[in-house]
Amino acid sequence: MAESKVTVRNNGPLRIEGEFSICDQDGGTFGLAGRTVISLCRCGNSENKPFCDGSHNRVGFKSETKARELPPPAPKPA
Repeated sequence: MAESKVTVRNNGPLRIEGEFSICDQDGGTFGLAGRTVISLCRCGNSENKPFCDGSHNRVGFKSETKARELPPPAPKPA
């Protein structure tokens, strides 16, 4: 699979570009009809979850995010 890119949009959705699949928790795959760009809801108000429908504008969702380094993962218990 080719590289994918996820962009956290300020005050908006997660935009995914490239080759990817979206699955539910049971492993079912959403049919994306050949799309190579989609947006996933972050505000929780979309009527088309997990996909964005622009509801973040209506509800005034605010979340600005800057890229940063995450700390190393905690060691797993032996």
